[in-house]
Amino acid sequence: MCDDAHDSQSHGSGMKAIPVDQAVGTVLAHDITEIRPGEFKGRAFKKGHVIREEDVCHLQRLGKEHLFVLKVSDDELHENDAAYAIARALMGQGVAFKGEPHEGKISIVAERDGLLKIGRDALLSFNMLGEVMCATLHDNTVVKKGQTLAGTRAIPLVVKKEVVKEAVNIGERAGKIIRVMEIRKPKVGVVITGNEVYHGRIKDAFAPVITKKIEEIGGELVGVYYAPDDKAFIVDRLRELLKAGADLLITTGGMSVDPDDVTRFAIRELGAGDITYGSAVLPGAMFLIAYIDSIPVIGIPACGMYAKTTIFDLILPRVLAGERIGRKEVAALGHGGLCMKCDVCRYPVCPFGKQG
Repeated sequence: MCDDAHDSQSHGSGMKAIPVDQAVGTVLAHDITEIRPGEFKGRAFKKGHVIREEDVCHLQRLGKEHLFVLKVSDDELHENDAAYAIARALMGQGVAFKGEPHEGKISIVAERDGLLKIGRDALLSFNMLGEVMCATLHDNTVVKKGQTLAGTRAIPLVVKKEVVKEAVNIGERAGKIIRVMEIRKPKVGVVITGNEVYHGRIKDAFAPVITKKIEEIGGELVGVYYAPDDKAFIVDRLRELLKAGADLLITTGGMSVDPDDVTRFAIRELGAGDITYGSAVLPGAMFLIAYIDSIPVIGIPACGMYAKTTIFDLILPRVLAGERIGRKEVAALGHGGLCMKCDVCRYPVCPFGKQG
């Protein structure tokens, strides 16, 4: 050996300092930097490196008389082992690991295209534990296969097993915290209402917008009808679309409180239940959603013609992922539900529809 060294010393939970010449076979608990003026500055030894006999003189040349090495007791877990355990507790259907833990951190990615669902209350409880953490994308984000959804890690080098156990329990009680739900490809029937469009006084602007958005999610249009502000006429067109196999109905226009705006009354006449009219989102305050048994009926107000992003964009993926939308879900969108009307719309990379 090159030099003598002192006895080992304890330095906090999970680590102890030992003389360099006694460190062979131990696991380095921190990076060690080397500086050679004019030649090199960087990491000479990486945290987690197992010290070898030939490393000792090199370390002493770097001025290291003692090293901090891991000391994992029976009631503790190494950060990487803890990361595996807590990641598994977080992961529900449609998600997967990305690679192996690195310095106690592991990434969680989408295993398929779909809608990201986050158990936000459970995530808060998880992060309140203190020695573990998880950061995610926003709940209800539309994601692609392979996209990073979350990062989780053990914060200290060693974690108490009791903390990891409680983190696992939180995930299990929540039925997992991070999931990607499949977005089904709908068969869509559309009724565009309004005397001015039906009689050709103005050019329809709704059909191109709806067609584009349905095609983007891989859906199919089974029919697009035009209707005057006549309740019976609208009901008949909607029934025809149901007979044609539509499993999602969309109506446009006729959603305000003017006497001749009858679309929402036609939806009720059709036999729809669970009708929610009005939302806490701008644009989209006069939005409607209802159900005919399991078939959703969405009423888009006039803003859908001219605003690039509206409540329709927030609700459609959730409906197609199987979520039943009612008054509570629509009301909750008020926090984050104000569009900033940017000159260039960057949705979904913006605050619109994001809830903290």
